[in-house]
Amino acid sequence: MQKKLQVEAIEHGSVIDHIPAQQGVKILKFFKFTQTNEKITIGLNLATHNGQGKDLIKIENTFFNDQQANQLALFAPNATINQIKDFKVVNKFQVQLPSSFIGVLACPNSNCISHNEPVQTRFYVKQKNTLKLKCHYCEKSFERSTFDELD
Repeated sequence: MQKKLQVEAIEHGSVIDHIPAQQGVKILKFFKFTQTNEKITIGLNLATHNGQGKDLIKIENTFFNDQQANQLALFAPNATINQIKDFKVVNKFQVQLPSSFIGVLACPNSNCISHNEPVQTRFYVKQKNTLKLKCHYCEKSFERSTFDELD
């Protein structure tokens, strides 16, 4: 006997797949999906062929623009976004890590001017494989994990 768990398909919206395990909840908080009235289906620590596990998010009536998709790369650099209309995938694309992030993250350096001046934060991607970001203002570099408490 095969055991199968069926998750309801969505009529219109987005499916974010290939999210590294333990990142799904962070994505929900970052994009403030927990404050929406749209139906959301979340799969955490789902089995994968490589045994590492993954998270999955389905959200009704929500579509990502390019900027949002690129911000998603902060958490899931290999994520795929499927756009669904009338229960069918009409567009599928992989997120791309942009060269910079503006107004998305707070600088971990408490002495950075971005904390006291009316400026938008700006970080440049200094290293992609193990994500490292450099602040435009204080010019200090930080690993992605440094920002976890600030999301």
